[in-house]
Amino acid sequence: MLRVVVMVSGGGTNLQAVLDALRDGKITNAEVVGVISNKKDAYALTRAADAGIPAVCVSPKDYAERAQFDEALLAAADSFSPDLVVLAGFLVILPAALISRYRNRMINIHPSLIPSFCGKGFYGLRVHEEVLARGCKVTGATVHFVDEGCDSGPILLQKAVEVKRGDTPETLQRRVMEEAEWQLLPQAIDRIANGRVTFEAGHAYAEP
Repeated sequence: MLRVVVMVSGGGTNLQAVLDALRDGKITNAEVVGVISNKKDAYALTRAADAGIPAVCVSPKDYAERAQFDEALLAAADSFSPDLVVLAGFLVILPAALISRYRNRMINIHPSLIPSFCGKGFYGLRVHEEVLARGCKVTGATVHFVDEGCDSGPILLQKAVEVKRGDTPETLQRRVMEEAEWQLLPQAIDRIANGRVTFEAGHAYAEP
């Protein structure tokens, strides 16, 4: 059974998609054993509590130095003994030790088709604002493994989403979540849990 820890800063809609997929049997051989947030008021913590999942908040505001926060965040992750760490809208620069500890065992969901509209500063509505400003006809979401770069790790899964005339950043964000993010993240976890992911020459491949 794959032990999954989800790290999230906000409402936790992707967390909920994972929990729903587990309930519906779309993810097998896995369980969410913990949720970590950097914000005390994150609704994701409420979702975890409602599901009976242990959850903790590790906020940088509670530490005098960044190094102390980094140590606490790594300790929080380690405390759940996870096989996989899932970043589901976790808006924190990750400690190098955390990335090293969970190399090829940490994935992130990003609301665009990497390498487009990704990297430093590209998160939340800004991604969709830039997609619309550029006049893109297609956008989407990407699940990738996490490395020391920003959205630069091996891509695991991607799904395209149509950009429609008259879209606002908010309507496009919602469509990307519904049609891509909430599908891709459970698919990625299921494939990892069932040994259907391989690495070759720095690339990741997911078998059906």
